[in-house]
Amino acid sequence: MNWDIVEGKWNEYKGKAQAQWGELTNDDLDQVEGRRDELAGKIQARYGKTRDEAEREIDSWLNQN
Repeated sequence: MNWDIVEGKWNEYKGKAQAQWGELTNDDLDQVEGRRDELAGKIQARYGKTRDEAEREIDSWLNQN
């Protein structure tokens, strides 16, 4: 899936992101507003992951949706 689709329909994908990364709050996801780099940063901060790990998780999540 193309990230542009997720970004354009972020309100629909927020719930799926919340299910995938349960430690992200609604406020976190509202701040992301569909921006992939922001999502990766939030995953890094909440889960203590590297940027590469966060990006791989996002890629995996995209392939599932």
